[in-house]
Amino acid sequence: MSAALRKWPNWLKDCIAGLSEAALSIPEVMGYARIAGMSPISGLYTLLLPLLAFAICGSSRSLVVAADSATASILSGSLTPLAGQGSADYIRLITLTTFLTAAFLLIARLFRLGFLADFLSRTVLVGFLTGVGIQIAIMMLHDMTGLQHSSGNVLIQLWQDGAHLNAIHAPTFALSCCVAVTLFLGQKFLPRLPTAFIIVAGSIIASRAFDFPHSGISTLGDIKAGFPKLTLPSFDLPSLLAATPIAASCVFVIITQSAATIRAFSFYNNEKTDINSDIFGLFAANMSAALSGTFVVNGSPTKTAFAFHCGARSQLSQIVVAILAGVLLFCATGFLQYLPHCVLAAIVFVVGLNMLEIPKLLSILKESPGEFRLAILTLTTVVCIGVEEGIFMAIVVSLLRHVRHSYAPHTDILFFSKTGEIETTIPRNGAETEPGLLIYRFGADLFYANCTRFIEDMDRLVATAPHPVHQIVVDASAMTNIDYSASITLRELLSRLGQKNITLSFGRVSTSLRADMIRHRLVDSIGQDKLFNELHVAVATARQALSR
Repeated sequence: MSAALRKWPNWLKDCIAGLSEAALSIPEVMGYARIAGMSPISGLYTLLLPLLAFAICGSSRSLVVAADSATASILSGSLTPLAGQGSADYIRLITLTTFLTAAFLLIARLFRLGFLADFLSRTVLVGFLTGVGIQIAIMMLHDMTGLQHSSGNVLIQLWQDGAHLNAIHAPTFALSCCVAVTLFLGQKFLPRLPTAFIIVAGSIIASRAFDFPHSGISTLGDIKAGFPKLTLPSFDLPSLLAATPIAASCVFVIITQSAATIRAFSFYNNEKTDINSDIFGLFAANMSAALSGTFVVNGSPTKTAFAFHCGARSQLSQIVVAILAGVLLFCATGFLQYLPHCVLAAIVFVVGLNMLEIPKLLSILKESPGEFRLAILTLTTVVCIGVEEGIFMAIVVSLLRHVRHSYAPHTDILFFSKTGEIETTIPRNGAETEPGLLIYRFGADLFYANCTRFIEDMDRLVATAPHPVHQIVVDASAMTNIDYSASITLRELLSRLGQKNITLSFGRVSTSLRADMIRHRLVDSIGQDKLFNELHVAVATARQALSR
């Protein structure tokens, strides 16, 4: 934002930002409509009522709600096998899925399910979005090359395209390449210039002047002007059952992506985040989208970032975008009939390439190869099977990763250096803190799945210690609770250790852990005098017992 613009009133800066946003959003949403299998005019509908609904009902000043490539891919990938794109059944399924998405968002708001955003790790989200980007780029190759559409998985489509290279329409492919290169260079060297809008306007003028359809370059054709008619989507039981899991996938992406965007920009806008209130705004936006016959909308990270850098600091900028979209729908759709399909396809192709998170994937590979494999698994699922399956894979992988860390936590044996400092080592055979004493740290809550490892570690360390063990101190700093199954297993361990004259005590016992031990009657087995708030007190007590 320029120094001169900073001196202007906030409302004026928001209006100017809205003009810039409209120039970016109008061509993009028409491209996203192409991804979703809808007409370009339905993309413009996403800029009308949904934007106004979120501006009124949402709490975030910074989040930009619009058509989104990820949710559009979920819709097309899941609904195309059920009905032909553009058919009446397909449009009915789209609006039904959007309606269900809104309904699920309302339920999420009522039950305050904003925390669901925390269950999708950034690692698998990077893999998911990169897979969506690859899928989008491949999907656009048909229109960019002038080849006929083929059905099936995107990899099958890519194979079929490669087998028909001799059928590529040269003028269409040349125009697509020019658009893609121009857009890429504009984004790189002139990021604030509305390159996509300039390309669309220029291609419309050129198409009308040089009669592109006569050269074999297909255009959008007649587009009906006017505002959308507000209607409830019709449905039957089979379509309801088919749309429900697709809507659930969209909801998870919407909550996760929108929450991440809100949190990222709330710092710059100096505003408090209320994800649940914004979920209500997203419900209102998607409900208005369903009623106006268009498709799912989502919080957009790229458009939010663009709006912020253009000076937008409130939802007034989105109201300006909605007004401009309304003007275009009312009196200027006649010009869109000359817009070539390949131009929109090339714009979306570049959007797909921009979604490839290659630097982040390489960073994950460098820092955590295990998490990199999870990201690649999610990416591969999206590309090879589908976006809907990819989002469920992302959820499952995220949860399994969390369970794995709890199932196999880090464990340590603590010992004292020559200077008296506490250091750690892996609890291998023959390890001990000092003769007769083991200080053992278990890095997770103790529950039914990992209590066996805790017991096995104890038995192994006692059996392989260089000197007979008489005192074991457990550093319980990572433990906040013990469940019923673990309490029974721990009671059995205490019995075996007692038979060997080994005392087990706990240091750094939290209030919640102590409450669990009382509830499961473990205090009676361990002894109240063996539970310590501080580790050094527990160790000193154990040492004192050894010296007797």
